[in-house]
Amino acid sequence: MDASEDAAHGATVRGDELPAELQRREARLATIAAAKARLEARQAVEDREKGRSPGDGRKGRGPKPFARDFGVPPDDAQDNFTDPESRIMKTSGGFDQCYNGQIAVDAASQLIVATGLTNCAADNGALLPLVDRVQDTLGTDPTTVLADAGYKSEASFQTLDTRRITAYISLGREGQERAEPSSDTAATQRMAARLATADGRACYRRRKAIVEPVFGWLKAVLGFRRFSVRGQSKVRGEWNLVCLALNLKRFHRIQMA
Repeated sequence: MDASEDAAHGATVRGDELPAELQRREARLATIAAAKARLEARQAVEDREKGRSPGDGRKGRGPKPFARDFGVPPDDAQDNFTDPESRIMKTSGGFDQCYNGQIAVDAASQLIVATGLTNCAADNGALLPLVDRVQDTLGTDPTTVLADAGYKSEASFQTLDTRRITAYISLGREGQERAEPSSDTAATQRMAARLATADGRACYRRRKAIVEPVFGWLKAVLGFRRFSVRGQSKVRGEWNLVCLALNLKRFHRIQMA
């Protein structure tokens, strides 16, 4: 009987499998369970970064009062089934599932000399890795770095000072009031003093003319407005390929000039 059933249905089919509809539901539940586990793991990392430990309980219980248990995500936490490594970020058109692409651009040629890509909406953690990649590309640190307020960070400023890189990084959005740097942020105070000079303001104003046109070329000339692959590693590869394509067009233009 076993031999005849194997011949009729295949050796891998037992005959008591769940119907296809039930199999689909089980697979969906497994996908949801995996997403829930990712949210909990991510929340546990965030809680540890905020000084919490697994023993911390809810508000009113345990040695420290908190609104929720350690590692339990808020009710509005979300995870993407299609590309779990992407994140929801605010864009000019609202909120989208995104990655955050970064570039460093040479002032003289407007060639891209370093790229970066993260799944974090904040830019401030991306500055030093970009500077490191510039060093890898050119064999030396840049002498000057210009960046907008998204990249400001006392720790980054201290590292740039240590590496003798002169930076002009805005401490706030243009036209908005910003608080004076506190006394325990010496590197930020030095940055504020540098930007307060006429030379500092003139140097920082060059940032828009250097890097913003390159982003415009990526979108308008190459028509690149969304990634076509999934997963941070593959998306990073696509971002590098697109930046390389733009560099080739730019290099051709420079050679023809």
